[in-house]
Amino acid sequence: MKIVTSLSFKGECRAAFDFYAQVLGGKVTAAYPFGEGPPDMPVDPKYKDWLMHAWLEVGDQAIMGADLPPEFAPNIDKPKNGFDVTYHTDDPAEARRVFDALSDGGKVGTPFAETFWSPGYGNLTDKFGIPWMINTTPKQA
Repeated sequence: MKIVTSLSFKGECRAAFDFYAQVLGGKVTAAYPFGEGPPDMPVDPKYKDWLMHAWLEVGDQAIMGADLPPEFAPNIDKPKNGFDVTYHTDDPAEARRVFDALSDGGKVGTPFAETFWSPGYGNLTDKFGIPWMINTTPKQA
């Protein structure tokens, strides 16, 4: 079994998933635009290049995503809230690298630093509006 987070975008899914693949060392294994859907699918032609489904594999983990036209998701322009995509590693340098890369062009909420629970933690909203938590898993004593 696998529980996968699905992220929603407004025309930026392909760019976001290519960016995440580069930063996280993953691979986009599916990217299906609306224009390749069934001919009777009711989608405005202006969305033909938007992705109705994307899948990013990172090791044994995955993230799913799609572009949602406003008629299907009237709140798509509002800030995302109530969730974060989390990235965990036991390597503080790798956590810092991922934090710095994802925060480029975005907005840092908590700067990456040592905390009482972690040798390195920070949170941010990336340039695509997706909230992230980057956490270094402490080594057990």
